Amino acid sequence: MANALVNRATTVNQATNFFRASFSFLRNLSTATPTKDPSTESSADAPKKPKRKKKKNLFEVAQFLPNWGLGYHMAKTHWANVSYEITKINLYKDGRHGKAWGLAYRDGLPIAEAPKKISGVHKRCWKYIANLKKPEGSLDQIKKTEESTPNPDVQAA
Repeated sequence: MANALVNRATTVNQATNFFRASFSFLRNLSTATPTKDPSTESSADAPKKPKRKKKKNLFEVAQFLPNWGLGYHMAKTHWANVSYEITKINLYKDGRHGKAWGLAYRDGLPIAEAPKKISGVHKRCWKYIANLKKPEGSLDQIKKTEESTPNPDVQAA
């Protein structure tokens, strides 16, 4: 009887060894690397280009600023010396779309007194202007100082 148990145990071991060998053979077949063609080797060995950084629209820039960027200056990346000071933002639910109003500035001086609706806020080309020097005083005070300065071109009558 002991002999029969030993024979049965060896046949079970042989069967499990057979299944292990067949499964490892199938696994090796499925994960084996195919032979490389010389035409594909050059493209695979070439260094990959870094991914382009996705530019941000006005709301994606403003979301990291305090109070959604109200009072901060932003401009499109291709603008030179022109920016908007954000005065009002009407944000949609998703947080990436909406409407914005602001005061236009050129060379650090306000262009107009009243805020106007900013166009192109959904275009992906906006940046935060960190070091814009604000002129001290309001627009009225700046205009008064410009008017009060004597103009050398005007002759006394």
